[in-house]
Amino acid sequence: MKAKPRPRKMKLAHMEACFVRLAAQLPDPKTELSFSSPFTLLVAVVLSAQATDVGVNRATKGLFAAADTPQKMVELGIDGITHHIRTIGLFNMKAKNVHRLSQLLIDQHDSVVPEDRVALEALPGVGRKTANVVLNEAFGHATIAVDTHIFRVGNRTGMAPGKTPDAVEAELVRRVPDEWKKGAHHWLILHGRYTCKARKPDCASCLIYEFCGFRDKTA
Repeated sequence: MKAKPRPRKMKLAHMEACFVRLAAQLPDPKTELSFSSPFTLLVAVVLSAQATDVGVNRATKGLFAAADTPQKMVELGIDGITHHIRTIGLFNMKAKNVHRLSQLLIDQHDSVVPEDRVALEALPGVGRKTANVVLNEAFGHATIAVDTHIFRVGNRTGMAPGKTPDAVEAELVRRVPDEWKKGAHHWLILHGRYTCKARKPDCASCLIYEFCGFRDKTA
């Protein structure tokens, strides 16, 4: 079977135009995860792996009411954490990770979520994507976290073609204009979640249709 041709790499001028439109539609983009502090954001992002934001928010409503600090989370215990998050995928492993990272925050960081990538990635359940989300949302860093949606959008549109999430991230960091880097993660994930969907992209309602290099547009 002949492989489908890859989308054309989007021109930098068109990248600028895309973000102008996405920003006009949503001037102040934010994560759809519910949180009230860097700690609750960190926990929510750890729990969001292979789970929907809606499902995580449903689970963390009770969890954060019971424990919204590292000390309270440790006191709640693994069984208590598990009770609240049992409706989301991989809840047993995630409960252990949340309990352990809470203890490490107490022991190594005075119960404060560190504003440092290396320190964040040293915590259980925290990889590069999670660290990028926390650095961006909690501390205002211009990081771009590449999840399945952004990986798809980067490749499909030609904004940032790459074979791995790290490769797509590197291309986005290199190619997204500095003005838009802070919000790029949110604009692209929402675009992938609601418009440039995996099975059938909604090209008819796409704001960046004419700049997209996808060859099998649905409209």
